[in-house]
Amino acid sequence: MINWLDTFLDRITMYRLLLYYLIGLELAAIGLAALGVLHFSVLDLTFSAIYLTAVCWVSNKVFGYVFNAPTNVESPYITALILALIISPTHSTQGIIFLTAAGGLAIASKFLLAIRGRHIFNPAAIAVILTSYGAGDSASWWVGTASMLPFVLLGGILLVRCIRRTEMVLWFVGSALAATALYGLVGGQNPLTLIDKEILNSALFFAAFVMVTEPLTSPTTRANRALYSTLVGVIFPPQFNIAGFFSSPEIALAAGNIFAYVVGPRAKTFLHLTDRKVLNRNSLDFVFTPERAFSYQPGQYMEFTFQHPHTDSRGARRYFTLASSPTEPDVRVGIKFYDPGSSYKRELLGATKDTPIIAGQLGGDFTMPKDQNRTLVFIAGGIGITPFRSMIKYLVDTKQQRDITLIYSAHHSEDIAYRDVFDAAQAQLGVKAYYFVSDAHTKPPFYTARINGPLLKQLALDANSLFYISGPHDMVVDTEKALHGNGVPASRIKKDFFSGYA
Repeated sequence: MINWLDTFLDRITMYRLLLYYLIGLELAAIGLAALGVLHFSVLDLTFSAIYLTAVCWVSNKVFGYVFNAPTNVESPYITALILALIISPTHSTQGIIFLTAAGGLAIASKFLLAIRGRHIFNPAAIAVILTSYGAGDSASWWVGTASMLPFVLLGGILLVRCIRRTEMVLWFVGSALAATALYGLVGGQNPLTLIDKEILNSALFFAAFVMVTEPLTSPTTRANRALYSTLVGVIFPPQFNIAGFFSSPEIALAAGNIFAYVVGPRAKTFLHLTDRKVLNRNSLDFVFTPERAFSYQPGQYMEFTFQHPHTDSRGARRYFTLASSPTEPDVRVGIKFYDPGSSYKRELLGATKDTPIIAGQLGGDFTMPKDQNRTLVFIAGGIGITPFRSMIKYLVDTKQQRDITLIYSAHHSEDIAYRDVFDAAQAQLGVKAYYFVSDAHTKPPFYTARINGPLLKQLALDANSLFYISGPHDMVVDTEKALHGNGVPASRIKKDFFSGYA
């Protein structure tokens, strides 16, 4: 069941899934209002959502034109629906002014409150902060009610499962509830009563699923995500105050955004396609020249934004692990294509050097340890070989010798990608490479066996080995189980998650 769910979620981008989730919450609210469970009117709920969508869409078009910047298809709709779920629904004149200001400021923040194209603040959060101080109207975060909680939880759990950020939710919720209890004790209030209210009648979980995990304004490495989530959680409860200045969800998020910006990478650049090479029967190696140089660690990923017509449910943004090494001037990614495939990949096949592609959101912890004496085992399936090409190319270029075993599984011998790099590493650094394919007649270094527990035990099991797994979801899950079966603890296993088969 879990594998089926993961496969389903991998076929849709997180941005499109988030959009569907927000639409579902809005429809659930309208249904509850029609039944008299929510005290808002169906008219107000519907009007606010439609009006905010119009404001955000128009604002996005205007700012995109003025700044000559590509805009994302889902972005204005997501921002509008978040605002619709945290600002009390209304169709009064004063309410319309508030909605207009909030929607316009949220979109404006994406263009104006950004450095080198990188967002600083969550757009919805900073918009309601500015309107509260300027227009005097505040967000009510009305989505945080007991009647909406089941819908928030159901869709939210699917969302964080898709983006693999469950830990962020746990860190945030755990620190928020712990802080709530502490503030209650200090203030002479019943901690259990406050916790109950925080769970059932606050936007705790909506903020956790939608705002805290938002990729563009949160850290990109695990350690910093833990600190960020905990910081926002501690500030989130309304009992938090400094010198009489009380917190709110939007203030907590803005404080976290500032932290994320300070500790995060600054890399964001236009890419110009310079070459396209065939890796195997269904994969290509795309080589880009970045407009602005940036630094990264071998094995990290970036988000590639590629606007194109008739965008399907997979969207216009995709995360790709970099196959290039920091020692190389160009950026390269290995991409597998399917038939019929997504609109993103179909259009990418026709890209030229003038096609506007933006790379940003550099991050990831799938990197080599600083200890050069640590034994490393790289296990790849299919196009999951890309981070290992980055790491091994870096080691070859820097003449850095490490004890590495590469185990690479592909359908056929001709599907082995980047073998020139691995051959060089074998000759120059003594890297051990084993290729497992389904060809009927093979000879070393090719083998026909499947990667399983006994094989891993025979080739690579060592008391101090650190295992890296990258590839399709099922392959990663099966390999991790095989390692656990051989007594390898989770602390010695790293996984490079990449979503999408379209």
